[in-house]
Amino acid sequence: MSVAVFASRVLGLVREQVLAGLFGAGYAMDAFVVAYRIPNLLRDLLAEGALSSAFVTVFAQTEQRCGLERTWRLANNVIFCLTLLVGGIVLLGMFSSSFLVAVMAPDFGLVPGKHELTALMTSIMFPFLLLVSLAALVMGILNNRGKFFIPALASSFYNLGSILVGVSLSLVMPRWGFPAIVGMACGTLVGGFLQLAVQLPLLYKVGYRPALVFEPGDEGLRQIVKLMAPAVAGMSASQINIFINTFYASSCAEGSVSWLNYAYRLVHLPQGLFGVALGVAVLPLLSRLAVRDELPALKQACVSSLSLGLAVTLPAACGLIILAKPICAVIFQHGRFTLWDTEQTAAALTYYSLGLLAFSGVKILVPVFYALNDTRIPVVGSFLTVAANLLCINLTLEVLQHRAIALSASVSMVVNFMFLAVMLYRKVEGYQVGYLLVNLAKTLAASVIMSVLVLWVHAGVGGRLGSSLAGEIITLAVAILVGVGCYFSLLYFFKVPEFHELLRRGERQ
Repeated sequence: MSVAVFASRVLGLVREQVLAGLFGAGYAMDAFVVAYRIPNLLRDLLAEGALSSAFVTVFAQTEQRCGLERTWRLANNVIFCLTLLVGGIVLLGMFSSSFLVAVMAPDFGLVPGKHELTALMTSIMFPFLLLVSLAALVMGILNNRGKFFIPALASSFYNLGSILVGVSLSLVMPRWGFPAIVGMACGTLVGGFLQLAVQLPLLYKVGYRPALVFEPGDEGLRQIVKLMAPAVAGMSASQINIFINTFYASSCAEGSVSWLNYAYRLVHLPQGLFGVALGVAVLPLLSRLAVRDELPALKQACVSSLSLGLAVTLPAACGLIILAKPICAVIFQHGRFTLWDTEQTAAALTYYSLGLLAFSGVKILVPVFYALNDTRIPVVGSFLTVAANLLCINLTLEVLQHRAIALSASVSMVVNFMFLAVMLYRKVEGYQVGYLLVNLAKTLAASVIMSVLVLWVHAGVGGRLGSSLAGEIITLAVAILVGVGCYFSLLYFFKVPEFHELLRRGERQ
């Protein structure tokens, strides 16, 4: 799974590089980002995460209680009902694409042709919602049957299809009277189909056979909907924030939507590798401790996980801040992506990186509340982020423009983290705050020393190798490797407990 997820992340980054090289940041790319974001909001809300996890739970329970034949019938019923529901949403979205664009990005109408182009690509990409919803459902079935690699690899095929088909079609679209960026919209649709199709042979192999089953009153289906409801409620706040950010970004200078999109893609890498991974890893342990009513051990596991989160995300945030411009230049500054685009993307990346530590903390704290059977507090925290996001944007947008949106995302995440930390402290009657503050001081000191060294190495090596692409890549690689080595050495010297525990486990392996 690690190999598959890493491959998907790499191909996703390649996809962004292709978009940057072909279209830069501006009229066409702004339109593409908003058009893709509209169905993607619903995908994040309905398909990936909430649907898959709820289905896996009920699928496993049905198999244990009723046998495999009844389980396959449930699967066919869910697939048919999902196709009806999401298919109806897709048709509605395609026909109302112009209205949706006007709501999400009203200022696009001030630029001749930009609203129309965005609406066209929204219509083209809306069926992607149905394809990826079915792909998430199939992934749930395969995971339940003990198959993980192909489902995890499926998103790589999405990125691969988007790149190959999208680039090919973008070269011929102008001959057919369409802007080249429309080819990338078609490629996204093909990528969604490949993400579903690559899993189907394995689905057949594990015993699934398609059949027409429509039982809307089925108990298993109702249980899936019941399990999805709180997850959808909690995730809806994140989607509201994305809508708010897109709405305000569309009113900033042309290219702002693109700059923010590119920057978020970069900060998403350490978010996924560190924050999300820690949250996923800690949930089973916390759940076991909660079931056993071992509250002291649960609090210790939570504090240790937060300390480890500090140790990996704080230096990542510092690295992204001090190397924002060279990172953006090496990855994106090719073709139509100009130096100006690099500078604006780097500025957004800097502000996004300020919230990286809080993002990791939230991903660790939320599973603690789930383990304690409390879903209310995380939902309240999510909606607090919406209020903080709106307030921060309105206070800073005039001065900072698109950077205000990146800053507000970080500030709102800090608010959420602080809220969850305080509420958890009250709920479990205290935990080791002093321990966390000591480790924060050690980690911060190590990160600052690392940052100074990285800046010095980057300036020194860059001065010798020049400004060619190869020189910039080597300079960046050397600076990062030196920084990583320095940081881990300092963690060892400062005796950060979690780092020494990882070393001991590595030696035993």
